[in-house]
Amino acid sequence: MAGDNPSLSSQREYRRKRQNHLMEIKMKKYLLAASVIALMATPALAEECAPITKPQVEQLFDRWNASLATLDPQKVVANYAPDAVLLPTLSNKPRLTQAERKEYFVDFLKKHPQGKINSRTIKIGCNDALDTGIYTFTLKGGVKVPARYTFTYEFKNGKWLISSHHSSAMPEKHAG
Repeated sequence: MAGDNPSLSSQREYRRKRQNHLMEIKMKKYLLAASVIALMATPALAEECAPITKPQVEQLFDRWNASLATLDPQKVVANYAPDAVLLPTLSNKPRLTQAERKEYFVDFLKKHPQGKINSRTIKIGCNDALDTGIYTFTLKGGVKVPARYTFTYEFKNGKWLISSHHSSAMPEKHAG
């Protein structure tokens, strides 16, 4: 019996090591499969950058300004992404939905606004662009309202849309 125990013990040890080895191989296969799946999914998740130039960013403002001239709030709102943030010049309330933006433009368009860029800085990223500077609105009756502005644009579903728009009247009565 003494001779059987070492033999039985070594067989058990062999089986245990073999099972561990087989489990190790299975785990490596699962890890390899998971890695391959992750790598295959990466190109689908990676965003391609939509090309845009500074003159094209300038045209995005022109498109928005032209929509103001229609006096149709729906056409103005169509320039904004559904989740855009509007911090308007003539309102203290942030406009976070298309309905809220439309409500703002219904009143704002009664003033027949037309914007003119005085100075700007444009920055371009991957699927986003920033246009910031000073513009002046000419309102009905020739009233001029100089303001600071920032438009951020994002490329979504094949279209450049405003993702945030902040406009605030100049704090000083005269330029200095």
